[in-house]
Amino acid sequence: MRAIRIRSRLRQSDVGADARVPRAVVARIERGDLDGVRVGQLRAVVVALRADLDIILRWNGTDLDRLLNAGHSAMHELVVGILTTAGWEVLPERSFSIWGERGVIDILAFDAATRTLLVVELKTEIVEVQRLIGTVDRYRRLAPQIGRELGWEALTVGVWVAVAESPTNRRRLGEHAGVLRAAFPSDGRSIRGWLRSPSGPLRALSFLSDARVANRTAARSSRRRVRAASRAVKSPPGWPNPIK
Repeated sequence: MRAIRIRSRLRQSDVGADARVPRAVVARIERGDLDGVRVGQLRAVVVALRADLDIILRWNGTDLDRLLNAGHSAMHELVVGILTTAGWEVLPERSFSIWGERGVIDILAFDAATRTLLVVELKTEIVEVQRLIGTVDRYRRLAPQIGRELGWEALTVGVWVAVAESPTNRRRLGEHAGVLRAAFPSDGRSIRGWLRSPSGPLRALSFLSDARVANRTAARSSRRRVRAASRAVKSPPGWPNPIK
């Protein structure tokens, strides 16, 4: 970061002013003295330098990847079950490459009767809300062409973001409730009815019950058992209880 600042011909005070942190904080970061530096301050300085920062969490070797993959797989299985029960054709993990845009849609589903295409994004944890909104919007935009390659000629495209129930996810979504509500006006209370009888371009975000996801995760794991938190989690204003 010091090298970037010098290359950009900036003083520590310039970076601090742009990041809205004291110059002393910039100096501490450049020295690698991060004790007492808040993550928000660190990110602000990085943004002021027009750079990117990735913070990586590791736990017991590969156990964290195994834990997250188990949670994602459990959510995947749960949502596929909901969709097939409602009569949708379901295609999991659909990869695409269209004019240089690449990615993988967690679940792509089609209702032949109404010619409705549904993009499902599964999130075990929320990290960046703006990136989530941008990713889902890109999938929605490309979905008709992706579906056409499968013989699914869609008249309507819907998106559903299914988020694993957790205190952290509740808090993060609550902090951005206004932005998320604008991007995804529908919630868990309206999804089931829409799935049975699709009408209009759904844009929904809902929580999946932690108990149901945890039960499926535990069933998949033979090495570790994950106990779901038993304490109640209060929903942020405007957000419903988990879909059940």
